[in-house]
Amino acid sequence: MEQAIQNIIIVGGGTAGWLTAGILAAEHNADNGKLSPSPKLNITLIESPDVPTIGVGEGTWPSMRTTLKNIGISETDFLMSCDASFKQGSRFINWTHDHQANNSSADHYLHPFSLPIGTNELDLCPYWLPHQEQVSFADAVGQQNQLSQCSLAPKQITTGEYQFQNNYGYHLDAGKFSQLLQKHCTEKLGVRHIRDHVTAIHKNDRGDINHLSTKQSGELQGDFFVDCTGVQSLLLGEQLNVPFVCQKSVLFNDSALAIQVPYPQADSEIASCTHSTAQTNGWIWDIGLPTRRGVGHVYSSSHTDQAQAEQQLIEYLRPTVNIDVDNLDIRKLSIAPGHRKVCWKNNCMAIGMASGFIEPLEASALALVEWSANTLAKQLPSNRQVMDIIAARVNQRFGQHWQQIIEFLKLHYVLSKRSDSDYWHDHRESSTIPDSLQQQIELWRTQTPNKHDIQYTDVLFPAASFQFVLYGMEFQTMSPSHLKPSLQNRAQQLFAENVKRTQGLKQLLPTNRELLAKIAQYGLPKI
Repeated sequence: MEQAIQNIIIVGGGTAGWLTAGILAAEHNADNGKLSPSPKLNITLIESPDVPTIGVGEGTWPSMRTTLKNIGISETDFLMSCDASFKQGSRFINWTHDHQANNSSADHYLHPFSLPIGTNELDLCPYWLPHQEQVSFADAVGQQNQLSQCSLAPKQITTGEYQFQNNYGYHLDAGKFSQLLQKHCTEKLGVRHIRDHVTAIHKNDRGDINHLSTKQSGELQGDFFVDCTGVQSLLLGEQLNVPFVCQKSVLFNDSALAIQVPYPQADSEIASCTHSTAQTNGWIWDIGLPTRRGVGHVYSSSHTDQAQAEQQLIEYLRPTVNIDVDNLDIRKLSIAPGHRKVCWKNNCMAIGMASGFIEPLEASALALVEWSANTLAKQLPSNRQVMDIIAARVNQRFGQHWQQIIEFLKLHYVLSKRSDSDYWHDHRESSTIPDSLQQQIELWRTQTPNKHDIQYTDVLFPAASFQFVLYGMEFQTMSPSHLKPSLQNRAQQLFAENVKRTQGLKQLLPTNRELLAKIAQYGLPKI
């Protein structure tokens, strides 16, 4: 029980496995991205040579900048190696009202990555409400809505690596990202890599995982095991019998069609946000990389079939793709919306899809991988004796995160006024809406979302995220009856500052494509 935790075995590669390996090694074995002479942990990653990774998780949150910096990867190298571009948020198109395809009057709004201006000083949302007919919430409190509509970058070529004028994450090629992480972890951070088949998982008398049997590498013994085996969840789910909590009754999407398409011209604009366009029975993601777009249709098989979903995807692509869209290589993916009851049991923690997945909306999957891996790295117990105490604490936060993810994603559907299918009607049925979300919506009819609505710290979605979605989708909140004149004056100053900053950045910033071309030629300044 008091034996030190020294040997970590990660089962499964892909983005989840290699990010976990890099974060663990950077925390315990490296200094400024370089391997220490006396590593504390022995980290081994084993993956089957025959199991392909899904490779469609192409959007990150701004947290990825910190992760890459901490594990010692140059931003210039990352951008060039992973066919990556800049992402400043998610734009939601046709989510609020019914629209015919190609309707120029489509409704849209942005959930940006930058927090509202003056956040640390004043919550501007109540002060915006009286002016909502004149200016959208996103334009009143930030610049990214207008900047992203112009496909502008979040920084200049003179801005240092991982620094910014406007907060940003990335769009990336998931397969190339895994390859970069693997190379960096094995060559720079001392992670041992084994390509082999796990043939058996053996437990000891306490129920902990003791060792793995492999086809060619013999037995691999570890003190702690990380399950990155995807939806199979071979360790946490199958071996340790942690139950799966299905969420299909709340969020219906269980299928996706994914495709990669070229740009019509080599100099086509690269979108600086993910485009999420609502469809009759689901929605379509559209992600811009430097050399191609990643596009996919997420839908509910209970409300439509694959042929209809594929036809809608083709009709979406037809106006912007100069190829035979009727003969495209479309991949079918199945989604089991839900999560494991806990992510950590005994001496095993599941990270990535092994712990759960709902749907790609708002791109929370990689962010949850980062949270899980960082949590393990920071709270890794020194010995087995205290492990269960830490596991209970981590599992509590894991449950809180999933509840918030589910409620935040559901909010997008609940607020919709679309009436063109049972899919949208069913999403608004009270029996499919969590009670706590229904209570919050009722509260938000009388007051704007604020930090007191969230009952724990270290949240994935702050109150501002709820504000952007609510008011992007035309939600109505009563205007406050009383606002302090001094704070009203300060709010007006911040609104004015935001207008001035928006105008300045629109003149200053290059487009995504222009900046990426300069980075390829000169690189970003090192910090």
